[in-house]
Order: sequence, then C-alpha cells, then structure tokens
Amino acid sequence: MDNGRDGGGGRCGGFDIQSRAMPELPEVETVVRHCRPRLVGRRVVRFVSHWKKQVSPSLGEAERGVVGRRVTGLTRRAKYIVWEFDDGGHLLVHLRMSGSLAWAGDGEEPAKHVRAFWELDDGQQLQFCDARKFGRIIYTRDLAATTADLGPEPLDRRFTPRVLGELLHGRARQVKPLLLDQGVIAGLGNIYTDEVLHRSGVHPATDSRTLTDEQVGRLHQAIREVLREAIRFEGTSFDWVYGGGRMQERLYVYGRAGLPCPRCGTPIERLVIGQRGTHICPKCQLANGVCQPVDGKRRPAKGKRQPVTRESL
Repeated sequence: MDNGRDGGGGRCGGFDIQSRAMPELPEVETVVRHCRPRLVGRRVVRFVSHWKKQVSPSLGEAERGVVGRRVTGLTRRAKYIVWEFDDGGHLLVHLRMSGSLAWAGDGEEPAKHVRAFWELDDGQQLQFCDARKFGRIIYTRDLAATTADLGPEPLDRRFTPRVLGELLHGRARQVKPLLLDQGVIAGLGNIYTDEVLHRSGVHPATDSRTLTDEQVGRLHQAIREVLREAIRFEGTSFDWVYGGGRMQERLYVYGRAGLPCPRCGTPIERLVIGQRGTHICPKCQLANGVCQPVDGKRRPAKGKRQPVTRESL
C-alpha cells in the first residue's frame, strides 16, 4: 500500500478516499507527518473548491490568502491540519467524518469526491476528498483567535497533572464527556478516551469533581501514553472509514464488547454515556472509582473483535 512517503502520487499516510470517521489526534498527526515533506517549501499556484460552503470566511478570501504563498510549515492543532504561510497566514483543514487528503499524480486514476485541491509550483496536486461534505477549510490571519476556544494540547509539556486536575475539578460533569469536550482538552475522541479511562482504572460516568489526585495522575499518564502509542502505530483502522493505521490491534476495550478484558478476563461491556458508545471493563472500572490501573504492558487477548462501525462511535 502506498504510504505517501515516496515521490510519486498517492494518499497522505496511505489513507483511502473514504478512509476515516471523525479523526482523533493520532490520525491527524499521522496525516501531517506524511504530508509535511512534500508540502513544506512549495508555493501554492492554484486553489479550487467545488463546495464553497466548506470554505470560510469565503472561497474568495481563502483563494487570495493562499495562492502565490509559500508553505513554511505544516502542524496540527487539536484535530485540525494547520498550514503555515510565508506571510503569516494560516489555513486550517478539518477532515470531519469522511475527509482525506490525496496526492494526484500523472497517469493515476482521479480520486473520487474531490471537493477542493491545491496545485503546487512543482506540479503536484493535493486533493481534499470528502464523500459526505462535512470537512472544513478555514483561512485566517490570526491563528490564536481562530483556535481560542480549543483546550490545551495533551502532549504539550505544559499539560501537567495539575493542569488536568484543574480542568476536571472545575466542572460538574461525567468524566468521559468532559474529556471529549474540545474546549477542555484538544484532540481526544471516542476511541482513545475509552482506552485512557480503562488503562487508568476510571469509570467513564464518574463525576469529574470527585476524582482523587491519584486518579488524575493516572489519567494524565494514560492520556499521554495512549496518544503516543497511537501515533507510533499511525492511528486506528476500522471498516471503510479509516484504513491507514495499526493501533486497532492494541486496543484494550474499544470495539471489544463481549471479549475478555486483557487485565482480568471479565467480558468488556458497551454502554452509552453522554450519547456516545462507550466500552468498559465492569471489574477494572468500578463505578465508585475504587480500582487499580491497567499496567499498560499486557496486550489484548486474541479473539474475534467486534466490528467497529460509525454507529459505535
């Protein structure tokens, strides 16, 4: 499979045209890392969008902002891919439910559902493909203001256990919906939040105000360990939505309802918390929070994995 690292055409990070549901931090970081070598240093000579509603503040303003400008950096903020330009402008791309970035090349079959594309000064064309048209492209001259509502980056060195404790104790909410709130912590989604809560031994319905300092410390450690591991394995692949990663073989609870917990052997259960499908071990994650964390070393037992679909997200 083309992994987007060579000099030819292909997909950023090996992601198919219909290769993901809502991406989380590791999937977006993987896209950035694969696209960066081919994009940074290039000048945009043309920008076209076939779906004007996805571009803000307007297609015309975005076109004027990027055409003729050189890409000086490609980074990530929360679940956004962030282009940096030589004049200080920025372009934010959010893939949403079905978006992907694909490199077009001479002689290759054209991609499907191309909603926008950027032509570069070396002849390459980067395409934004989005079957369901949920993706967004945002041009801004003030990145800080545009992203002001986003919470801290969980892999940033300034994201300490103390910071996490202040975020959790200052709000009266169940811990899982709170962790999913992008205004609280940027980049976490349903898959990795389930994994974090299991590995830290915290029930997802726990009132965030009641978490002890020890539990907060375990959550902080699990957040960073799970996200780093998922980045190393290029995210999680499931059904047709996302096809580029290998983290699915290392998940402890997500998508494993009915299979044994890798720590204690108790069957994993699926709940609905905050209107989101949620996977827990009822023994390792007691509702009163009195439990021990998973050591992070044992791998899930072999067995038939429950199919993960968009409905289970």
